[in-house]
Amino acid sequence: MNRTHDPILLYAVGDICPSRPDPGSLFTEVTPELQRADIAFCQLEINLTKRGTRLPQARHTDRTSPETAHAIRGAGFNVVSFAGNHCMDWGQEGFFDTIDALKAAGLAVVGVGANIEEARKPAVFETKGCRVGFLAYNSILPQSYWAEQNRPGCAPLRAWTHYEQIEHDQPGTPCRIHTWPNQDDLRLLVEDIQKLKHGCDIAIVSMHWGIHFVPAAIADYQRALARTAIDAGADLILGHHAHILKGIEIYKGVPILYSLCNFAVDLPMTREHAERKSFKEIQKLNPSWELDFESTYNFPYDSKKSVIVKCVIAEKRIQSTSLLPVYIDRQSRPEILRERDRRFGEVLEYLERITQEAELNGVFHSANGEFFITT
Repeated sequence: MNRTHDPILLYAVGDICPSRPDPGSLFTEVTPELQRADIAFCQLEINLTKRGTRLPQARHTDRTSPETAHAIRGAGFNVVSFAGNHCMDWGQEGFFDTIDALKAAGLAVVGVGANIEEARKPAVFETKGCRVGFLAYNSILPQSYWAEQNRPGCAPLRAWTHYEQIEHDQPGTPCRIHTWPNQDDLRLLVEDIQKLKHGCDIAIVSMHWGIHFVPAAIADYQRALARTAIDAGADLILGHHAHILKGIEIYKGVPILYSLCNFAVDLPMTREHAERKSFKEIQKLNPSWELDFESTYNFPYDSKKSVIVKCVIAEKRIQSTSLLPVYIDRQSRPEILRERDRRFGEVLEYLERITQEAELNGVFHSANGEFFITT
């Protein structure tokens, strides 16, 4: 039977960070749905290694068994970005152990490599007569985490920051914050997308970027990167790192999902860690952040609300993009919400509010348990 014209189902989620003896238990409620996909994407936030030494520039980090890769694959994922601010937390040993474990489990890995050329290579899936390619980049960059010609790491999308004092005669008053992309990294991003589109029908770009925990806020450099990527040929922008949902923009018909929030992240909290000055400073960024020492998911209340991106691809283009609303419980497990669930409306209201606050043009239409994105 010729399936060339059958639609392709693509799912994508934000950050995952399994750190438990039975990592498959994190995905119990969502595995049946994810396994329906022809292609399923996630962003990995933890090293899969038993080796290595924690680098001093790693602020908060964890590691878990390489066997966790099989749980990720078993949940339904087949493409993983490791291009994030934790990729080198445990040095080169942890970095390469993670990549090797993912590949051994049958997962494609993007955004990282033994050198910059390898980190910029796409993952390409050919299914039902259509070629779908992924690229992944990282703007949240501890020192030396990015790949170079002779150094392993992730594909960088660096950004610069300038603080402009508004009232120059008033010391201590608030400032404007300006950010813009590194022009060399921007040029390479354009080259990569154009090259990918030359051999693929669909180009999907993953970006680890943005302002973590602060509701609605989007940095200038993110808008510039996303629009440049779309001008170069990207068909979908998948953002993550912020650990909360952010608003959605449509640019030239292409959705920019600035942050998909967490999806399956273990983060238990000790009282000792909670008392650290460094943690208290981060906790202030989100007013909904209260700690629960009996929970494995110590993030702001906002972080309970998440989504699965659903794309239907037909005739070699993305025909529709929608969101399956998700809620994350106290044990870090994501659950897909049904329309009759009161939390379904809570996720929709949050998405609408943060999109409007960020002055983005995304509009959401609820139908059949999904939020369809329009303008």
